[in-house]
Amino acid sequence: MIDELDFAKGGGLVPAVVQHWLTSEVLMLGYMDAAALEATRASGLVTFHSRSKGRLWTKGESSGNVLRLKSLHADCDADALLVLAEPAGPTCHRGTPSCFDGARPALAFLAELDALVARRAAERPAGSYTTQLLDAGIRRIAQKVGEEGVETALAAVAQGDAELLGEAADLVFHLTVALRARGLGLADVVALLAERHGQRSAD
Repeated sequence: MIDELDFAKGGGLVPAVVQHWLTSEVLMLGYMDAAALEATRASGLVTFHSRSKGRLWTKGESSGNVLRLKSLHADCDADALLVLAEPAGPTCHRGTPSCFDGARPALAFLAELDALVARRAAERPAGSYTTQLLDAGIRRIAQKVGEEGVETALAAVAQGDAELLGEAADLVFHLTVALRARGLGLADVVALLAERHGQRSAD
């Protein structure tokens, strides 16, 4: 569908909605012509046709806050684009992550947490609790997951909502670290859950 985009319908331009590839947060809206689309695919940096400048404009060419392309998707009428990208800093000129206030999905932070733990696993910064866990090894991490799992179960039975939420947050964090210690992430868990849901829906 990408190669069949109908640029003529919009006078040579198609709207391009940019979405964070991990969190699904809508970041910005721009417009692409055929040259901008080609430049985006060739460079891996999201490029638009700037209507005010009258030329191609790569997001972040001045600020450094580029959008690294992950994938492109045409809509059903082939006259609009969804761009999944990884932002290198704030997307909006105001210094905010998104040009759309309040557009952040409720569960977006889980993806950010997963990405943060992945960075900790790769960089191992000193003084980080995540680094301490990873350096201690999978057995220690698994012990923490077990402890937090028991505490979460006890809170569900015998404590209030605030205590349950606190223990559940600790459990999710330590589980995320355990997955990353094995080279996995929350996205792998989500993919399996989606696969299971699809299988059950087909039954």
